[in-house]
Amino acid sequence: MKKESPCSPPFQFEIFQNWIICFYKGIIKLAFNLAIIILIISLGIGIFKTIKDLTLVFTEPTVRASFKELVTNVLSLIVVLELIRAFVDYFEHEAVSIEILIEALIAFLIREFMIYLFEGKATGFEVFWWALGIVLVVFSRFIFVIYKGIRFFRKPMIKSSQE
Repeated sequence: MKKESPCSPPFQFEIFQNWIICFYKGIIKLAFNLAIIILIISLGIGIFKTIKDLTLVFTEPTVRASFKELVTNVLSLIVVLELIRAFVDYFEHEAVSIEILIEALIAFLIREFMIYLFEGKATGFEVFWWALGIVLVVFSRFIFVIYKGIRFFRKPMIKSSQE
């Protein structure tokens, strides 16, 4: 006969706890599915808007104004693609890959840097710090490629008491 530990809950609470955990996992899956659907819809809208903005390249009096919008939209699409990739990777492996998150950060930093450059307000010193920051993030990505297998927020492995 198995001896119950003093901290083990009654059987009814275990059933309730399992139901709560299943409910929680279902809500999390629903939330991530909705997030992916919203990101895919925004990606489609972004692609449509980018194609529509291609006509501005021919109609604007200066190429610089239309080119700034075009570059901003294309880089925004890349950021959204990286976010979708992070969500899908989470679903496939039930873990967040730090490598994919760093790639999304790199895409976002390059997007913001390009927007800042096109505004024409950047000084040489600011460009240096932006470039140094981007190089450091790219270097961290390189380090994580070397040490593959590092994953954060991995499901903990629970050992049973029978082992």
